[in-house]
Amino acid sequence: MTDLERIRAERVAYFRALDESATVRHHFHHADEDGGLWYFEAVADQGELTVIKQAELTPAGQLHRYDWEHLEDARGFLTDQALYPEDDPVETISAEEFQRVWTR
Repeated sequence: MTDLERIRAERVAYFRALDESATVRHHFHHADEDGGLWYFEAVADQGELTVIKQAELTPAGQLHRYDWEHLEDARGFLTDQALYPEDDPVETISAEEFQRVWTR
């Protein structure tokens, strides 16, 4: 196994474990300056909110989803930055609103 394969496998295992063990999930929404809509599902990990699912709805209506099963592609990737709702330009949304977008 190469170093890149090992790193990717470790990232997948980390996000999968968070997703499968989380009992409390937090959901957020953000509109960017280009008209894109971003949706995040995050869980507490080591005192921070770690994003485990992320969806981007582009102004053209394309939906891009990232989670432990699909960490990245040519269009984007699951963020590796913690969310800080008190500082980041995100709004809290319901789990149902997040799911409507995620399962679209």
